Amino acid sequence: MKDIEIKINYQFMTLDELDGEDRMLVETAIKATNNSNAKYSHFCVGAALLLEDGSVVVGANQENAVFPLGLCAERTAIFAAQAQTPQLAMKKLAVAARNEQGLVRNPVSPCGSCRQVMLEMEDRYKQPMKVLLYGTDGVFVVDSARDLLPLCFLDESMK
Repeated sequence: MKDIEIKINYQFMTLDELDGEDRMLVETAIKATNNSNAKYSHFCVGAALLLEDGSVVVGANQENAVFPLGLCAERTAIFAAQAQTPQLAMKKLAVAARNEQGLVRNPVSPCGSCRQVMLEMEDRYKQPMKVLLYGTDGVFVVDSARDLLPLCFLDESMK
Protein backbone atom coordinates (compact mmCIF):
# COMPACT_ATOMS: atom_id res chain seq x y z
CA MET A 1 0.00 0.00 0.00
CA LYS A 2 1.11 3.51 -0.73
CA ASP A 3 -0.29 6.69 0.82
CA ILE A 4 -0.78 9.52 -1.63
CA GLU A 5 -1.51 13.04 -0.50
CA ILE A 6 -3.52 15.44 -2.61
CA LYS A 7 -2.93 19.14 -2.04
CA ILE A 8 -4.50 22.16 -3.64
CA ASN A 9 -3.13 25.65 -3.68
CA TYR A 10 -5.50 28.54 -3.23
CA GLN A 11 -5.41 32.04 -1.87
CA PHE A 12 -7.67 33.61 0.73
CA MET A 13 -8.16 37.34 0.18
CA THR A 14 -10.44 40.11 1.23
CA LEU A 15 -12.61 41.66 -1.46
CA ASP A 16 -10.39 44.76 -1.36
CA GLU A 17 -7.28 42.67 -2.11
CA LEU A 18 -8.68 41.37 -5.41
CA ASP A 19 -7.61 43.06 -8.62
CA GLY A 20 -10.20 45.18 -10.42
CA GLU A 21 -11.43 42.49 -12.81
CA ASP A 22 -11.77 39.85 -10.09
CA ARG A 23 -13.53 42.28 -7.76
CA MET A 24 -15.98 43.28 -10.52
CA LEU A 25 -16.71 39.62 -11.18
CA VAL A 26 -17.37 38.87 -7.50
CA GLU A 27 -19.60 41.95 -7.19
CA THR A 28 -21.53 40.79 -10.26
CA ALA A 29 -22.00 37.35 -8.68
CA ILE A 30 -23.28 39.02 -5.50
CA LYS A 31 -25.83 41.00 -7.56
CA ALA A 32 -26.81 37.81 -9.41
CA THR A 33 -28.03 36.31 -6.11
CA ASN A 34 -31.06 38.59 -6.61
CA ASN A 35 -31.96 36.56 -9.73
CA SER A 36 -32.23 33.36 -7.74
CA ASN A 37 -35.49 31.43 -7.51
CA ALA A 38 -34.92 29.80 -4.11
CA LYS A 39 -38.40 29.70 -2.62
CA TYR A 40 -37.74 26.36 -0.92
CA SER A 41 -34.22 26.60 0.47
CA HIS A 42 -34.04 30.41 0.72
CA PHE A 43 -30.36 29.97 -0.22
CA CYS A 44 -29.73 32.30 -3.13
CA VAL A 45 -26.62 31.67 -5.19
CA GLY A 46 -25.27 33.89 -7.95
CA ALA A 47 -22.50 33.24 -10.44
CA ALA A 48 -20.63 35.48 -12.85
CA LEU A 49 -18.65 33.95 -15.69
CA LEU A 50 -15.99 35.96 -17.52
CA LEU A 51 -15.47 34.94 -21.14
CA GLU A 52 -12.31 35.43 -23.17
CA ASP A 53 -13.78 38.44 -25.00
CA GLY A 54 -14.37 40.26 -21.70
CA SER A 55 -18.13 39.70 -21.62
CA VAL A 56 -19.78 38.44 -18.44
CA VAL A 57 -22.61 35.91 -18.25
CA VAL A 58 -24.53 35.63 -14.98
CA GLY A 59 -26.36 32.69 -13.49
CA ALA A 60 -28.52 32.11 -10.44
CA ASN A 61 -29.85 28.96 -8.83
CA GLN A 62 -33.34 27.95 -9.91
CA GLU A 63 -35.38 25.72 -7.62
CA ASN A 64 -38.45 23.69 -8.49
CA ALA A 65 -41.05 21.85 -6.42
CA VAL A 66 -39.64 18.69 -7.98
CA PHE A 67 -36.19 19.17 -6.44
CA PRO A 68 -34.05 17.31 -9.01
CA LEU A 69 -35.32 19.69 -11.71
CA GLY A 70 -33.61 22.74 -10.22
CA LEU A 71 -30.23 23.98 -11.36
CA CYS A 72 -27.25 25.61 -9.66
CA ALA A 73 -26.04 29.13 -10.42
CA GLU A 74 -22.70 27.95 -11.78
CA ARG A 75 -24.30 25.66 -14.35
CA THR A 76 -26.93 28.21 -15.41
CA ALA A 77 -24.12 30.66 -16.23
CA ILE A 78 -21.98 28.05 -17.99
CA PHE A 79 -24.86 26.59 -20.00
CA ALA A 80 -26.10 30.06 -21.00
CA ALA A 81 -22.61 30.93 -22.24
CA GLN A 82 -22.38 27.65 -24.14
CA ALA A 83 -25.79 28.19 -25.75
CA GLN A 84 -25.01 31.77 -26.82
CA THR A 85 -21.25 31.88 -27.50
CA PRO A 86 -19.76 28.37 -27.57
CA GLN A 87 -16.68 29.64 -29.41
CA LEU A 88 -15.57 31.71 -26.40
CA ALA A 89 -13.43 30.12 -23.70
CA MET A 90 -14.29 30.68 -20.04
CA LYS A 91 -11.61 32.53 -18.09
CA LYS A 92 -13.03 33.05 -14.60
CA LEU A 93 -16.07 32.12 -12.52
CA ALA A 94 -17.15 33.92 -9.35
CA VAL A 95 -19.75 32.50 -6.95
CA ALA A 96 -21.59 34.21 -4.07
CA ALA A 97 -24.52 33.23 -1.85
CA ARG A 98 -26.93 34.69 0.64
CA ASN A 99 -29.50 33.23 2.99
CA GLU A 100 -32.32 34.88 4.91
CA GLN A 101 -29.77 36.66 7.16
CA GLY A 102 -27.79 38.10 4.22
CA LEU A 103 -24.57 37.22 2.42
CA VAL A 104 -22.92 34.10 3.83
CA ARG A 105 -19.82 34.47 5.98
CA ASN A 106 -17.81 31.55 4.62
CA PRO A 107 -17.01 31.27 0.92
CA VAL A 108 -19.61 29.16 -0.85
CA SER A 109 -18.30 26.16 -2.76
CA PRO A 110 -19.70 24.52 -5.93
CA CYS A 111 -21.43 21.15 -5.67
CA GLY A 112 -19.89 18.10 -7.29
CA SER A 113 -22.05 18.36 -10.43
CA CYS A 114 -20.95 21.96 -10.98
CA ARG A 115 -17.32 21.02 -10.40
CA GLN A 116 -17.58 18.34 -13.08
CA VAL A 117 -19.11 20.77 -15.59
CA MET A 118 -16.48 23.41 -14.79
CA LEU A 119 -13.72 20.85 -15.25
CA GLU A 120 -15.12 19.74 -18.61
CA MET A 121 -15.17 23.36 -19.78
CA GLU A 122 -11.48 23.64 -18.91
CA ASP A 123 -10.87 20.45 -20.85
CA ARG A 124 -12.92 21.68 -23.82
CA TYR A 125 -11.05 24.97 -24.12
CA LYS A 126 -7.67 23.58 -23.01
CA GLN A 127 -7.11 26.34 -20.46
CA PRO A 128 -7.72 26.75 -16.73
CA MET A 129 -10.75 28.58 -15.37
CA LYS A 130 -9.94 30.70 -12.32
CA VAL A 131 -12.56 30.29 -9.57
CA LEU A 132 -13.47 32.96 -7.00
CA LEU A 133 -15.61 31.78 -4.08
CA TYR A 134 -17.02 34.67 -2.06
CA GLY A 135 -17.96 34.95 1.60
CA THR A 136 -18.10 38.12 3.70
CA ASP A 137 -15.04 36.89 5.63
CA GLY A 138 -13.03 36.60 2.42
CA VAL A 139 -12.65 35.05 -1.01
CA PHE A 140 -11.08 31.71 -1.91
CA VAL A 141 -9.16 32.14 -5.16
CA VAL A 142 -8.41 28.92 -7.03
CA ASP A 143 -6.34 29.01 -10.22
CA SER A 144 -8.13 26.11 -11.90
CA ALA A 145 -11.43 24.24 -11.54
CA ARG A 146 -9.32 21.08 -11.71
CA ASP A 147 -8.03 21.90 -8.22
CA LEU A 148 -11.61 21.58 -6.93
CA LEU A 149 -11.96 18.06 -8.33
CA PRO A 150 -8.50 16.43 -8.26
CA LEU A 151 -9.57 12.82 -8.86
CA CYS A 152 -11.58 13.73 -11.92
CA PHE A 153 -13.36 11.85 -14.68
CA LEU A 154 -12.86 13.18 -18.20
CA ASP A 155 -12.92 11.72 -21.70
CA GLU A 156 -9.31 10.58 -21.25
CA SER A 157 -10.50 8.44 -18.30
CA MET A 158 -12.35 6.16 -20.74
CA LYS A 159 -9.30 5.38 -22.87
